Order: sequence, then C-alpha cells, then structure tokens
Amino acid sequence: MIEFTHPEKPRPGDRIAVLSPSSGLPGLFPLPFELGLRRLREDFGLEPVEYPTTRKMGATPRERAADVHAAFADPGIKAVISSIGGDDQITLLPHLDGDLLRANPKPFFGYSDNTNLLLFLRNLGIVGYHGGAVMTGLGRPGAMHPATADSLRAALFTSGAYELTPSADYGDEDLPWDDPRTFDSEPVAEPADGWSWHRPDRVVEGPGWGGNLEILSWMLAADRAILPPASYAGQVLFLETSEEMPPAEEVYRMLRNAGERGLLGQFPALLMGRAKSWSFDKRFDAGQKERYRREQREAVLRALRAYAPETMAVFDVELGHTEPQVVVPVGGLVRVDGPARRITVTY
Repeated sequence: MIEFTHPEKPRPGDRIAVLSPSSGLPGLFPLPFELGLRRLREDFGLEPVEYPTTRKMGATPRERAADVHAAFADPGIKAVISSIGGDDQITLLPHLDGDLLRANPKPFFGYSDNTNLLLFLRNLGIVGYHGGAVMTGLGRPGAMHPATADSLRAALFTSGAYELTPSADYGDEDLPWDDPRTFDSEPVAEPADGWSWHRPDRVVEGPGWGGNLEILSWMLAADRAILPPASYAGQVLFLETSEEMPPAEEVYRMLRNAGERGLLGQFPALLMGRAKSWSFDKRFDAGQKERYRREQREAVLRALRAYAPETMAVFDVELGHTEPQVVVPVGGLVRVDGPARRITVTY
C-alpha cells in the first residue's frame, strides 16, 4: 500500500518551475505561453522560472529529465507546472531518478501527456495534480475561465476539501495560437447539460488514479508506471480523451484491454471528463458534437457492463481537454457521493 504525501504548497511570491516534459511548444507559439506566464505573476503572485528545454522543440528525453531533476532538487522552487502536453513523455520515464524525486517532493501540475509523470510521481507516494498548464488554462484568450482559475488557485495554495460543481457552460473550439487577434476576446462558450450519473447508489472515497485515456493505453502497452491491478482496489478512476478525438469503438477497445488486464474492475467509481468534440481536423457542428459525446458515453458504459458492472460513473465532468478545467488530485482523496450527486476532492 502506497503512503501518499501532499507536498508543501507554494505561497504568493514563491518561485515555481515551468517545464516542458513533453513538447517544447512554447518555442513555436509564444503568445499563449507569455500570457500564461503573465497571469502566473500578476493573478497568482508566483514567479515562474524557465529551464533549458522549456522552449526547445526536439529536446531529448534525457535533456527534459534533467530539467525535471533540477526543478525538484532546487529548494527554492516550490511547485512545478507544465507548459503543455505532447505525445512522447513516455520516453522520459526511464531517465527519471525516483530516489531524487522522492527525496524532494513538489506539487506537479499537468494533464494530457503529463499523465506519465503524474503516475510516476504517484508510485513514489507523491500526490500530483491533473490539470493546469501554462499555454491552455492560464493562457486562455481574453481571460481565464472563472471555474478553471478557482480550482487551480485552490489546488496551488490550499490543502483542504474542494467541491467540484457542474459548469453552466463549456468550450472546446480552438483558435490559432499564431494569430494575435485570437487573444483579443474569450472563446465562444456553449451551454452545458451538467453531469450524467450511472448507478449513483453509493458513496465511494479513495485516492484518485487516471488521466488521459490514450496516454494510459500507451503506458499499459509499454508497462510504464503501472502497478499490479489489485494495487488500485477501491480507488477512484478518472479518465478523459484528447483533441485527437478517438472514435467510440477505439475508446471501448482501450477500456476493454484494461478490463482484460483486470484493471478496470478495481475501481468502484469512475469520473469521465467531457469529451472534446471539435478540432481543426474535425470541425463538428452542434449535432455532430452531441453524437460524438453520446457515442463515447455508450462505449464507456459498454466496457463497464462487461468488466465493472458495479462501478458508479459520472460523465461530462470538467477535468480534461475542454473548458472549464478543474484539477483532480492524483493520489489525493476523491469522494463521489452518488445519492447526493456530489464530487469532492482533497487538494
């Protein structure tokens, strides 16, 4: 049984590391990155510190791992936040020094491809935070979404219980990051239908485990940072899908594989993030969006019926690639109260 440690939180005025453990996109798209850095300084009162690969495209896994080590080992750095995700952070994991990270725990914030580092830290007993990235939530055009800002502020600076609440609106349509006009106004928001509950007949409380479903499937295939299935018994699973918008059948197959491994049935509760249903390659209209989300929900339920028939599930939680984005602790307590229709996390 892992004993989890919540690393000490930063305070306004502290220095925090801004890293690119996946992709050095800040070097290609400085506008959202600089905006996110400015908000860290002016709105959150923190002093971001960049590292050699933060804006470097094509940095090797070893170079990126060196930045992770330097940030965690520096006693003057009080937290670490990712610039953005990517698609090859799995190659970073073999280069990480677990003893160094365990001896110097820091709150780490990221999502998407940062699922890799979050679960690596979790296996060391270090609670991390799924959510928060400089170029997306912090670098949102116009202004941060209030729900995103409130959750990130609570996760950064506080250590108590935080109740998640359904958002009245959501957004998942992007604008080009290389066009200054993108940042003149906030993205268009659409009405949200709230959460959808499946088998809400119990209360489940346990450490959170999960992240981006596509990344988890790669980690399972490579056997990276994945413990034996029984290690997760009684815990709370959370999942979300990316802007690559995997087809519903592929979502089912990824969950089926986790089920065949004996993993899916370990979790008595699942939080499923609202599926991103628009991308530059798939510019869905309202009807197509609704159909994509419905088909994904049906695919998840199909997998649950086969491999975890007793699991309670909540759909369209604001925890992934859509806006707003709330922070979910990876290793911290998550309480899912079905009868009361409430979700509470502990930061």
